[in-house]
Amino acid sequence: MNISASKILITGGGKGIGNFIALSLLDIAEKVFVLENNEKLLNNLPKHAKLISYQCDITQPETVENVIKSIFDTHGGINVCINNAGIIHSEPLVNILAAKDKKHSIRNWENVININLNAVFYISANVAENMIKRKEKGVIVNISSISAQGNIGQSAYAASKAAVEALSKTWSKELGMYKIRCVAIAPGFFDTPSTKASLSEHMLSKWQNAVPIGRLGKLEELFSAIKFVIENDYFNGKTLSLDGGLTI
Repeated sequence: MNISASKILITGGGKGIGNFIALSLLDIAEKVFVLENNEKLLNNLPKHAKLISYQCDITQPETVENVIKSIFDTHGGINVCINNAGIIHSEPLVNILAAKDKKHSIRNWENVININLNAVFYISANVAENMIKRKEKGVIVNISSISAQGNIGQSAYAASKAAVEALSKTWSKELGMYKIRCVAIAPGFFDTPSTKASLSEHMLSKWQNAVPIGRLGKLEELFSAIKFVIENDYFNGKTLSLDGGLTI
């Protein structure tokens, strides 16, 4: 796919990885649509002729349907959908040291699944439907994680990302006849504020030392992977692992 002629949607583009990807895409894409629920983060986005932002709670199916339809009707469609928005959550299935509730919180479980998995389903279903209606080819890129392989202390997060990878394979088979690809990218540990916020210095150092090349990933390297899966029309139904050789 010619990325310079592509209209690209990215969720969670107000901060972190999503923001870096969105701003990097402005240099090469035709248009970039950012979905972000945080109004403050939306207001902090730069004013740019190619950047169009929407305040959208992607966990609400009706809201998602309306926003996606508006983008297609007003701006001529979407060629690339990047499901980036998500939250990292660490919590053991059973914590015997907890004073009261020793089991994994049901509220936390539902919150992670709702944001990391359900929202991907809502966004992708609406984007794919509109692509098919307009006979437009395209690609859905789902951001997974190395934790999809099963990471201790991350039941909800690992389950949500494993499910996203399964959806990527399923949708690649279902949507291929419409010239719509679906792929996933599974980053390992990257040098981002969210990574540092979710891990203690000891754990961060442990994981960094476990990477064969001895360092965290750089956001420029993740962007390069996203650019590759968009441009390579024969990459489909697979998960591109980008983890420096780390195995969980």
